[in-house]
Amino acid sequence: MSTLVTNLPAQHVWVRKEYLRDHQDGHGEYVAGVWLTAKSIPGRAFYFETYLPDYGAVYDKLPISAFVSSPEAPVPDLPLDELQFWNAMDYGVVCVVKQFIASMDFEIRPRKHDPIKGTYVCTLDNYHAATDAPDYSTSESPSEHKAFTIIELSNGQYAAYPNNRMRVYDNSLTPKEPLTPDFRTSTQFYQVEAEGARFGDTDAYFYEEGAQ
Repeated sequence: MSTLVTNLPAQHVWVRKEYLRDHQDGHGEYVAGVWLTAKSIPGRAFYFETYLPDYGAVYDKLPISAFVSSPEAPVPDLPLDELQFWNAMDYGVVCVVKQFIASMDFEIRPRKHDPIKGTYVCTLDNYHAATDAPDYSTSESPSEHKAFTIIELSNGQYAAYPNNRMRVYDNSLTPKEPLTPDFRTSTQFYQVEAEGARFGDTDAYFYEEGAQ
């Protein structure tokens, strides 16, 4: 499994050129690109690596705020901390495409702006890959773990949002007026071997009837 870096879908994007110029200049200019990978360093925003075909170049370590879906300024123009709520949670990272919801309509709930519609790209999820090192992060704590859904927003930006700050609508399954979630954060560690019958004292292939 991937650690530190994971492949991304080949999403065509535009890079705000000031990010390619270390914010010294290039404001209002855009460079065509294709996402390659995402990098996960705990305590930092996800870093995206992009192929820039006009230059035959690969540019790494840009946050999600560096990208737009068309070469024009987004309205509203959300800052990085509204596009990604939480820093990466561990070095272990995997990218998945959740096919069942991939074609549904998304809506994010920013901190300071009205809800914004969007479409699904993929999901980044952290885990603790180094089993021989202390788990100092929160990637595997039920009450703290977050998945990061990558969404192309209708304002032209991209976002990495947790499940509890977005809604997902299906034309067939979702009612016209969905219920308001009243869920609580899961804090439980679930397992199946803590209690119950022990079977280490037999080498029989089948357990006795009733000893399920």
